[in-house]
Amino acid sequence: MAGTGVERRAKRALERQLIYQQRKAARIRGQEAETMAAMAAHSAEVRRRLEQIRPLRRDTRVLEVGSGAHGLIFFFDASQRVGVDPLADEYRSLFPAWQAKAETIACGGEKLPFADASFDVVLCDNVVDHAARPRRIVEEMARVLAPGGLLYFTVNVHHPLYEGAAKLHAAWRWLGVPLEITPFADHTVHLTIDRARALLAGLPLRIVAESDTIAETKEQGRAAPRRHPGDTLKRWFFKNARWEVIAVREDELAPAPRSS
Repeated sequence: MAGTGVERRAKRALERQLIYQQRKAARIRGQEAETMAAMAAHSAEVRRRLEQIRPLRRDTRVLEVGSGAHGLIFFFDASQRVGVDPLADEYRSLFPAWQAKAETIACGGEKLPFADASFDVVLCDNVVDHAARPRRIVEEMARVLAPGGLLYFTVNVHHPLYEGAAKLHAAWRWLGVPLEITPFADHTVHLTIDRARALLAGLPLRIVAESDTIAETKEQGRAAPRRHPGDTLKRWFFKNARWEVIAVREDELAPAPRSS
């Protein structure tokens, strides 16, 4: 599997992400307070949305899959906070001002190092389309989520045109064409909203809240200045809309077999 195209793309996406965060760490050094305030506000907003479903005790066990450089977990109001990310070791040294606020583990989401039903809340904020096996990550999140626990999940969704363009980009990279287009180099897949929903299908997860920003993203694409051909394309074919769901783990639903 290590040599498959999608895994090579996932590895390349990680390499690019690390370079980006190294540059960002240098850029904000000495000005971390503003970044931390924005992170804390985002975490508080996500916690508020979850508490609209049910109250969260402070000793709630919380996991973030793909905690990254600026994840929700670092300022999430809970006493038990764990983040997993393939680049966790690097991020601890790049962003010490907040990375120490949660336990972080360097691993991918496709094989989480936790027992079944280990967490009451699992967070995953715009992560899986950078990974080799998005569906496997969702299966693992469902596995480690306790019965009655809450999953907060977001991912960017796009017009179907970009799914085809992503496959074309992957094909010419596989053929050795030295042309790397940033949006496709940073993602393993460009999901349509139907494919995003399919990531959760058949798992013991009941969606209790769902929203997307497709309409707003279309309007922004029509109104945006035309800086390059990509902006013109977005006028007709939306890109980077946000799909957000909150789901409850329900054991009475039979889990689907794990993907390989």
